[in-house]
Amino acid sequence: MRALKTILIIVFAVLAILLVLGLIGPGSYTVERSTTMAASPSEVYTYVSKLDHMKEWGPWQEMDKDQVQTIEGTDGTVGAVWSWKGDTVGTGSQRIVAMEPDKKVTCELHFIEPFESKSMVDYELEPRGDSTRMVWRMSGENNFMGRIMGVFMNMDEMIGADFERGLAKLKTVVETARAEALAAEAEHTVDGYHIETITNGEQVYIGTRNTKLTWSAMQPFFAAQFGAAAAAVGEAKLEFAGAPSAVYWEWNEQDQTADLMAAMPVKGDARTEVKGFTTHVIPAGRMLKVAYYGDYDGSMKAHMALDKYIQDKGLTHYGNVIEEYVTDPMAEPDTAKWLTNIYYMVK
Repeated sequence: MRALKTILIIVFAVLAILLVLGLIGPGSYTVERSTTMAASPSEVYTYVSKLDHMKEWGPWQEMDKDQVQTIEGTDGTVGAVWSWKGDTVGTGSQRIVAMEPDKKVTCELHFIEPFESKSMVDYELEPRGDSTRMVWRMSGENNFMGRIMGVFMNMDEMIGADFERGLAKLKTVVETARAEALAAEAEHTVDGYHIETITNGEQVYIGTRNTKLTWSAMQPFFAAQFGAAAAAVGEAKLEFAGAPSAVYWEWNEQDQTADLMAAMPVKGDARTEVKGFTTHVIPAGRMLKVAYYGDYDGSMKAHMALDKYIQDKGLTHYGNVIEEYVTDPMAEPDTAKWLTNIYYMVK
Protein backbone atom coordinates (compact mmCIF):
# COMPACT_ATOMS: atom_id res chain seq x y z
CA MET A 1 0.00 0.00 0.00
CA ARG A 2 2.83 2.35 0.88
CA ALA A 3 4.49 1.56 -2.49
CA LEU A 4 1.28 2.42 -4.36
CA LYS A 5 1.02 5.66 -2.44
CA THR A 6 4.61 6.51 -3.35
CA ILE A 7 3.94 5.78 -7.04
CA LEU A 8 0.84 7.99 -7.03
CA ILE A 9 2.79 10.81 -5.40
CA ILE A 10 5.46 10.51 -8.09
CA VAL A 11 2.85 10.43 -10.88
CA PHE A 12 1.04 13.47 -9.50
CA ALA A 13 4.35 15.27 -9.07
CA VAL A 14 5.30 14.55 -12.68
CA LEU A 15 1.90 15.70 -13.88
CA ALA A 16 2.20 18.84 -11.80
CA ILE A 17 5.62 19.55 -13.25
CA LEU A 18 4.28 18.95 -16.80
CA LEU A 19 1.33 21.25 -16.06
CA VAL A 20 3.64 23.98 -14.84
CA LEU A 21 5.94 23.53 -17.85
CA GLY A 22 2.93 23.63 -20.16
CA LEU A 23 1.88 26.90 -18.60
CA ILE A 24 5.25 28.62 -18.52
CA GLY A 25 6.65 27.24 -21.80
CA PRO A 26 6.87 29.52 -24.85
CA GLY A 27 3.49 30.09 -26.49
CA SER A 28 4.90 30.71 -29.96
CA TYR A 29 8.05 30.35 -32.01
CA THR A 30 9.73 32.07 -34.93
CA VAL A 31 12.72 30.93 -36.96
CA GLU A 32 14.14 33.39 -39.46
CA ARG A 33 17.19 33.50 -41.70
CA SER A 34 18.11 35.61 -44.73
CA THR A 35 20.59 35.84 -47.57
CA THR A 36 21.33 38.11 -50.52
CA MET A 37 21.55 36.74 -54.04
CA ALA A 38 22.97 38.32 -57.20
CA ALA A 39 19.68 38.09 -59.10
CA SER A 40 16.48 40.05 -59.59
CA PRO A 41 13.38 39.41 -57.42
CA SER A 42 11.62 37.86 -60.42
CA GLU A 43 14.47 35.39 -60.91
CA VAL A 44 14.39 34.36 -57.24
CA TYR A 45 10.58 34.28 -57.18
CA THR A 46 10.61 31.41 -59.68
CA TYR A 47 12.25 29.18 -57.07
CA VAL A 48 9.99 30.07 -54.13
CA SER A 49 6.66 30.32 -55.94
CA LYS A 50 6.64 26.79 -57.35
CA LEU A 51 6.65 23.80 -55.03
CA ASP A 52 8.45 21.64 -57.56
CA HIS A 53 11.31 24.16 -57.68
CA MET A 54 11.58 24.13 -53.89
CA LYS A 55 12.78 20.56 -54.20
CA GLU A 56 15.93 21.89 -55.88
CA TRP A 57 17.10 23.72 -52.78
CA GLY A 58 15.09 22.46 -49.81
CA PRO A 59 17.48 21.40 -47.02
CA TRP A 60 15.51 18.27 -46.16
CA GLN A 61 15.52 16.66 -49.60
CA GLU A 62 18.86 14.92 -49.14
CA MET A 63 17.93 13.62 -45.68
CA ASP A 64 15.57 11.04 -47.17
CA LYS A 65 16.02 10.45 -50.89
CA ASP A 66 13.50 7.59 -50.80
CA GLN A 67 10.66 9.74 -49.53
CA VAL A 68 7.43 9.73 -51.56
CA GLN A 69 6.38 13.17 -52.78
CA THR A 70 3.31 14.44 -54.61
CA ILE A 71 2.06 17.84 -55.79
CA GLU A 72 -1.68 18.44 -56.03
CA GLY A 73 -3.37 21.35 -57.75
CA THR A 74 -1.74 23.77 -60.16
CA ASP A 75 1.81 24.35 -59.00
CA GLY A 76 2.70 28.00 -58.64
CA THR A 77 -0.84 29.03 -57.67
CA VAL A 78 -2.67 29.49 -54.38
CA GLY A 79 -4.05 26.16 -53.19
CA ALA A 80 -1.29 23.94 -54.59
CA VAL A 81 -0.12 21.32 -52.06
CA TRP A 82 3.20 19.52 -51.81
CA SER A 83 3.01 16.35 -49.66
CA TRP A 84 5.77 14.00 -48.52
CA LYS A 85 6.19 10.79 -46.55
CA GLY A 86 9.47 9.20 -45.53
CA ASP A 87 11.28 7.35 -42.77
CA THR A 88 13.50 10.30 -41.84
CA VAL A 89 11.43 13.33 -42.79
CA GLY A 90 8.15 11.94 -41.50
CA THR A 91 4.82 12.89 -43.02
CA GLY A 92 3.66 16.38 -43.87
CA SER A 93 2.53 18.89 -46.44
CA GLN A 94 3.04 22.48 -47.53
CA ARG A 95 0.19 24.48 -49.08
CA ILE A 96 0.53 27.83 -50.89
CA VAL A 97 -1.96 30.21 -49.24
CA ALA A 98 -0.93 33.65 -50.57
CA MET A 99 1.28 35.09 -53.31
CA GLU A 100 2.55 38.56 -54.22
CA PRO A 101 4.47 38.24 -57.52
CA ASP A 102 8.19 38.98 -57.10
CA LYS A 103 7.59 40.00 -53.47
CA LYS A 104 6.26 37.30 -51.18
CA VAL A 105 4.92 33.74 -50.95
CA THR A 106 3.15 32.44 -47.84
CA CYS A 107 2.62 28.74 -47.16
CA GLU A 108 0.98 26.65 -44.47
CA LEU A 109 3.30 23.91 -43.24
CA HIS A 110 1.58 20.91 -41.67
CA PHE A 111 3.64 18.21 -39.97
CA ILE A 112 1.71 15.02 -39.20
CA GLU A 113 4.43 12.59 -38.15
CA PRO A 114 6.46 12.11 -35.98
CA PHE A 115 4.45 14.83 -34.21
CA GLU A 116 1.67 17.09 -35.42
CA SER A 117 2.08 20.83 -35.75
CA LYS A 118 1.16 23.68 -38.05
CA SER A 119 3.31 26.65 -38.99
CA MET A 120 3.17 29.57 -41.38
CA VAL A 121 6.12 29.99 -43.71
CA ASP A 122 6.98 33.24 -45.50
CA TYR A 123 9.44 33.79 -48.32
CA GLU A 124 9.95 37.54 -48.62
CA LEU A 125 11.92 39.20 -51.43
CA GLU A 126 13.39 42.69 -51.27
CA PRO A 127 15.31 44.29 -54.16
CA ARG A 128 18.80 45.49 -53.26
CA GLY A 129 20.20 47.21 -56.33
CA ASP A 130 20.85 44.45 -58.86
CA SER A 131 20.51 41.80 -56.12
CA THR A 132 17.72 40.44 -53.92
CA ARG A 133 17.55 39.89 -50.18
CA MET A 134 15.38 36.94 -49.24
CA VAL A 135 13.98 36.32 -45.76
CA TRP A 136 12.80 32.80 -44.93
CA ARG A 137 10.58 32.80 -41.84
CA MET A 138 8.63 30.08 -40.07
CA SER A 139 6.31 30.90 -37.17
CA GLY A 140 3.54 29.24 -35.22
CA GLU A 141 1.73 28.72 -31.94
CA ASN A 142 2.78 25.99 -29.50
CA ASN A 143 0.12 23.63 -28.24
CA PHE A 144 0.37 22.24 -24.71
CA MET A 145 2.98 19.62 -25.61
CA GLY A 146 4.80 22.19 -27.71
CA ARG A 147 5.09 24.47 -24.71
CA ILE A 148 6.59 21.66 -22.67
CA MET A 149 9.05 20.77 -25.40
CA GLY A 150 9.86 24.47 -25.81
CA VAL A 151 11.28 24.56 -22.30
CA PHE A 152 13.93 22.04 -23.22
CA MET A 153 14.34 22.60 -26.96
CA ASN A 154 14.92 25.87 -28.79
CA MET A 155 13.22 25.80 -32.21
CA ASP A 156 15.66 28.31 -33.65
CA GLU A 157 18.61 26.18 -32.61
CA MET A 158 16.91 23.02 -33.88
CA ILE A 159 16.22 24.09 -37.48
CA GLY A 160 18.06 27.39 -37.91
CA ALA A 161 21.04 25.57 -39.40
CA ASP A 162 18.70 23.83 -41.87
CA PHE A 163 17.40 27.21 -43.02
CA GLU A 164 20.95 28.44 -43.50
CA ARG A 165 21.86 25.36 -45.51
CA GLY A 166 18.76 25.71 -47.67
CA LEU A 167 19.37 29.39 -48.35
CA ALA A 168 22.98 28.70 -49.29
CA LYS A 169 21.81 26.06 -51.76
CA LEU A 170 19.13 28.39 -53.14
CA LYS A 171 21.72 31.13 -53.63
CA THR A 172 23.88 28.72 -55.65
CA VAL A 173 20.93 27.51 -57.74
CA VAL A 174 19.67 31.02 -58.51
CA GLU A 175 23.04 32.58 -59.26
CA THR A 176 24.09 29.63 -61.44
CA ALA A 177 20.85 29.88 -63.43
CA ARG A 178 21.33 33.62 -63.85
CA ALA A 179 24.93 33.21 -65.03
CA GLU A 180 23.83 30.62 -67.59
CA ALA A 181 21.00 32.89 -68.80
CA LEU A 182 23.36 35.84 -69.18
CA ALA A 183 25.84 33.70 -71.09
CA ALA A 184 23.08 32.50 -73.41
CA GLU A 185 21.89 36.08 -73.87
CA ALA A 186 25.41 37.25 -74.72
CA GLU A 187 25.60 34.56 -77.41
CA HIS A 188 22.70 36.26 -79.16
CA THR A 189 23.49 39.91 -78.49
CA VAL A 190 25.49 42.21 -80.77
CA ASP A 191 26.16 45.85 -79.87
CA GLY A 192 23.27 45.79 -77.40
CA TYR A 193 20.75 44.27 -79.82
CA HIS A 194 19.19 40.92 -78.92
CA ILE A 195 18.97 38.71 -82.01
CA GLU A 196 16.30 36.04 -81.99
CA THR A 197 16.17 33.08 -84.36
CA ILE A 198 12.64 32.20 -85.46
CA THR A 199 10.94 29.97 -87.99
CA ASN A 200 8.26 31.82 -89.93
CA GLY A 201 5.41 30.36 -91.88
CA GLU A 202 4.68 31.55 -95.38
CA GLN A 203 4.01 35.30 -95.50
CA VAL A 204 1.87 37.09 -98.07
CA TYR A 205 2.22 40.83 -98.74
CA ILE A 206 -0.01 43.15 -100.77
CA GLY A 207 1.52 46.48 -101.77
CA THR A 208 3.42 48.62 -104.23
CA ARG A 209 7.00 47.95 -105.29
CA ASN A 210 9.50 50.59 -106.46
CA THR A 211 12.76 49.17 -107.79
CA LYS A 212 14.65 52.47 -107.75
CA LEU A 213 13.25 54.57 -104.94
CA THR A 214 15.56 57.32 -103.70
CA TRP A 215 16.15 57.48 -99.99
CA SER A 216 14.82 61.03 -99.82
CA ALA A 217 11.50 59.90 -101.34
CA MET A 218 10.97 56.97 -99.00
CA GLN A 219 8.96 58.76 -96.30
CA PRO A 220 6.29 60.20 -98.64
CA PHE A 221 6.21 56.91 -100.57
CA PHE A 222 5.47 54.94 -97.40
CA ALA A 223 2.91 57.48 -96.19
CA ALA A 224 0.95 57.25 -99.44
CA GLN A 225 1.31 53.55 -100.19
CA PHE A 226 0.62 52.14 -96.74
CA GLY A 227 -2.72 53.96 -96.61
CA ALA A 228 -3.61 52.94 -100.16
CA ALA A 229 -2.69 49.28 -99.59
CA ALA A 230 -4.60 49.13 -96.28
CA ALA A 231 -7.72 50.59 -97.89
CA ALA A 232 -7.52 48.19 -100.83
CA VAL A 233 -7.00 45.17 -98.58
CA GLY A 234 -10.03 46.22 -96.53
CA GLU A 235 -12.18 46.63 -99.61
CA ALA A 236 -11.09 43.18 -100.81
CA LYS A 237 -12.27 41.83 -97.43
CA LEU A 238 -8.89 40.22 -96.72
CA GLU A 239 -7.68 39.66 -93.16
CA PHE A 240 -4.58 41.57 -92.05
CA ALA A 241 -1.75 39.40 -90.69
CA GLY A 242 0.45 42.07 -89.16
CA ALA A 243 1.56 45.69 -89.20
CA PRO A 244 2.53 47.80 -92.24
CA SER A 245 5.87 46.55 -93.55
CA ALA A 246 8.67 47.44 -95.92
CA VAL A 247 10.00 44.47 -97.90
CA TYR A 248 13.51 45.11 -99.25
CA TRP A 249 15.30 43.48 -102.16
CA GLU A 250 18.24 45.91 -102.33
CA TRP A 251 19.76 48.84 -100.44
CA ASN A 252 22.13 50.75 -102.69
CA GLU A 253 24.66 52.89 -100.81
CA GLN A 254 26.28 54.19 -104.01
CA ASP A 255 23.34 56.00 -105.55
CA GLN A 256 21.24 56.08 -102.35
CA THR A 257 18.30 54.15 -103.73
CA ALA A 258 16.36 51.08 -102.64
CA ASP A 259 14.37 48.34 -104.29
CA LEU A 260 11.47 47.89 -101.90
CA MET A 261 7.79 47.30 -101.43
CA ALA A 262 5.45 49.19 -99.09
CA ALA A 263 3.04 46.45 -98.16
CA MET A 264 0.41 45.06 -95.82
CA PRO A 265 0.75 41.45 -94.64
CA VAL A 266 -2.43 39.47 -95.20
CA LYS A 267 -3.76 35.97 -94.66
CA GLY A 268 -3.70 34.20 -98.00
CA ASP A 269 -1.37 32.54 -100.48
CA ALA A 270 0.24 33.12 -103.89
CA ARG A 271 -3.20 33.24 -105.52
CA THR A 272 -4.31 36.16 -103.33
CA GLU A 273 -4.72 39.28 -105.47
CA VAL A 274 -5.84 42.87 -104.99
CA LYS A 275 -6.45 44.92 -108.13
CA GLY A 276 -3.80 47.60 -108.73
CA PHE A 277 -1.34 46.11 -106.22
CA THR A 278 1.44 43.53 -106.23
CA THR A 279 1.32 40.23 -104.35
CA HIS A 280 4.63 39.05 -102.90
CA VAL A 281 5.06 35.76 -101.05
CA ILE A 282 7.95 35.05 -98.68
CA PRO A 283 8.33 31.30 -98.18
CA ALA A 284 8.38 29.64 -94.79
CA GLY A 285 11.85 29.42 -93.33
CA ARG A 286 14.42 30.54 -90.82
CA MET A 287 14.76 34.21 -89.94
CA LEU A 288 16.71 36.44 -87.59
CA LYS A 289 14.71 39.05 -85.71
CA VAL A 290 15.64 42.23 -83.88
CA ALA A 291 13.12 44.34 -81.99
CA TYR A 292 14.37 47.89 -82.57
CA TYR A 293 13.05 50.80 -80.53
CA GLY A 294 13.62 54.35 -81.72
CA ASP A 295 13.38 56.74 -84.61
CA TYR A 296 13.50 55.12 -88.03
CA ASP A 297 16.67 57.04 -88.93
CA GLY A 298 18.58 55.18 -86.21
CA SER A 299 17.63 51.66 -87.29
CA MET A 300 20.78 51.22 -89.38
CA LYS A 301 22.71 50.19 -86.24
CA ALA A 302 20.30 47.29 -85.76
CA HIS A 303 20.85 46.22 -89.38
CA MET A 304 24.61 46.37 -88.87
CA ALA A 305 24.27 44.20 -85.75
CA LEU A 306 22.36 41.62 -87.77
CA ASP A 307 25.02 41.67 -90.50
CA LYS A 308 27.74 41.14 -87.90
CA TYR A 309 25.83 38.28 -86.25
CA ILE A 310 25.36 36.55 -89.60
CA GLN A 311 29.07 36.83 -90.33
CA ASP A 312 30.14 35.68 -86.85
CA LYS A 313 27.81 32.67 -86.89
CA GLY A 314 28.74 31.63 -90.43
CA LEU A 315 25.19 32.06 -91.71
CA THR A 316 24.07 33.09 -95.19
CA HIS A 317 21.60 35.91 -95.76
CA TYR A 318 19.33 35.51 -98.76
CA GLY A 319 16.04 36.82 -100.06
CA ASN A 320 14.29 39.76 -98.47
CA VAL A 321 14.82 41.99 -95.47
CA ILE A 322 11.57 43.01 -93.77
CA GLU A 323 10.88 45.97 -91.50
CA GLU A 324 7.59 45.69 -89.64
CA TYR A 325 6.42 49.06 -88.26
CA VAL A 326 4.49 47.99 -85.18
CA THR A 327 3.99 51.42 -83.59
CA ASP A 328 1.76 54.03 -85.20
CA PRO A 329 3.73 57.31 -85.10
CA MET A 330 0.47 59.27 -85.16
CA ALA A 331 -0.63 57.60 -81.92
CA GLU A 332 2.76 57.63 -80.12
CA PRO A 333 4.72 60.92 -80.23
CA ASP A 334 7.69 59.54 -78.25
CA THR A 335 10.08 58.13 -80.88
CA ALA A 336 11.92 56.12 -78.20
CA LYS A 337 8.81 53.94 -77.94
CA TRP A 338 8.49 53.24 -81.65
CA LEU A 339 8.91 49.51 -82.25
CA THR A 340 10.21 48.20 -85.56
CA ASN A 341 10.71 44.46 -85.97
CA ILE A 342 13.51 43.74 -88.42
CA TYR A 343 13.75 40.33 -90.10
CA TYR A 344 16.55 38.77 -92.17
CA MET A 345 16.06 35.54 -94.09
CA VAL A 346 18.99 33.21 -93.39
CA LYS A 347 20.18 29.67 -93.90
